[in-house]
Amino acid sequence: MFNQFDVLETIDMIEKEHLDIRTITMGLSLLPCIAGDAKTTAEKAYDLVCKRAEHLVKVARDLSGEYGIPIVNKRVSVTPVSLLCASFPEEAGLVGAALDRAANTLGIDFLGGYSALVHKSMADYERTFIETIPEVLATTTRLCSSVNVGSTKSGINMDAVALMGEIFKRTAELTKEQDGIGCAKLVAFCNAVEDNPFMAGAFHGVGESHAAINVGVSGPGVVQHALEAIPNANLLDAAEMIKRTAFKITRAGQLIAKEAARRLGAEFGIVDLSLAPTPARGDSVAHILEELGISTVGGHGTTAALAMLNDAVKKGGVMASSRVGGLSGAFIPVSEDIGMIEAAEKGVLCLDKLEAMTCVCSVGLDMIAIPGDTPASTIAAIIADEAAIGMINAKTTAVRVIPAPGKGVGDSVNFGGLLGRAPVMPVHDTDSSKFIGRGGSIPAPIHSFKN
Repeated sequence: MFNQFDVLETIDMIEKEHLDIRTITMGLSLLPCIAGDAKTTAEKAYDLVCKRAEHLVKVARDLSGEYGIPIVNKRVSVTPVSLLCASFPEEAGLVGAALDRAANTLGIDFLGGYSALVHKSMADYERTFIETIPEVLATTTRLCSSVNVGSTKSGINMDAVALMGEIFKRTAELTKEQDGIGCAKLVAFCNAVEDNPFMAGAFHGVGESHAAINVGVSGPGVVQHALEAIPNANLLDAAEMIKRTAFKITRAGQLIAKEAARRLGAEFGIVDLSLAPTPARGDSVAHILEELGISTVGGHGTTAALAMLNDAVKKGGVMASSRVGGLSGAFIPVSEDIGMIEAAEKGVLCLDKLEAMTCVCSVGLDMIAIPGDTPASTIAAIIADEAAIGMINAKTTAVRVIPAPGKGVGDSVNFGGLLGRAPVMPVHDTDSSKFIGRGGSIPAPIHSFKN
């Protein structure tokens, strides 16, 4: 129960510290839409999404008004589309276009699930489906795509990794007039989860119900403000403060999630505890780390500080919600975090340091602009490195990089809104093509054998 002090404290968090519900995501199963041809499947998918999510935006607005908590994004995730299109993968774009049309009809921000799960091997229809991704992302506005290329149980599908290097390049080229924005809607995963409410990687897993509400709560500014009150505390006390703050943030998220599920006739899925930043000042994960004592994020000590932050957020959030899931950690997307942007512009935050940071946080190398002439094999190698971190550590990792067409180090990309802006960061001038060209798979680690 909320007492008077809790209410006043929450109001203060909202007004001064950027507390918000970052997203309400309605997950929908499209398995009943499978038909014998692409056109019929697309029509059925459009109808189902529009019917089941018809009131999503209204309910979110009503809850925001009633509880006084901003709800920033309203989203839908669906069954991985490749599963719907196994009989006609070359026409999967028709389903993608229908889903994008449904998103526009509903007035939601993004729809995720133009996805494929190829973490162990890749059937011919899956490869054909993945080949459609660049064109589909270039011709839609709200559709998001993801491909799971590895897992702790199955290892890393290096054939899929190599293909994704090419897919990122093609997607960037087809959206070059917008700085390669198609790549901002594309993620390569290892250990992808079925209940992630955050884009661009959200999809509705086959183990989920027909409809579920998953909520992502975010409050980097709240955590930073709490730490500002104890500037000289030792790290144990700082971790305790983060835990208590995460508890309060998560309670608000569960309240909204359960009520939204009730009103929409869906199951309450999970609350995702992730600290998700925005380009707005006062809403930065990087600034939390700097408040802990790192002069510029990316400097020595950053990984240790991030590990402590991530762990404390999870410990506090788990106590506050009956169902925690999704990605749940601290996000470090460069273009979406003003502190990360500034550190990258200074040259302190580099790709190698970001990779080290992903070992201890959610989720991976995220929203990073790299030179447009970066070879596909190098992008694939970046994906492989990140997938290896996820596979060995039994955690979700991901890559969302933008090879900015026609741009190099010193230039920048600007997507606006929550996607923000980013300096083009250097990659190593080395050749990974022979390694990627070997193909095959990297076997699962020995600790994956737990049956």
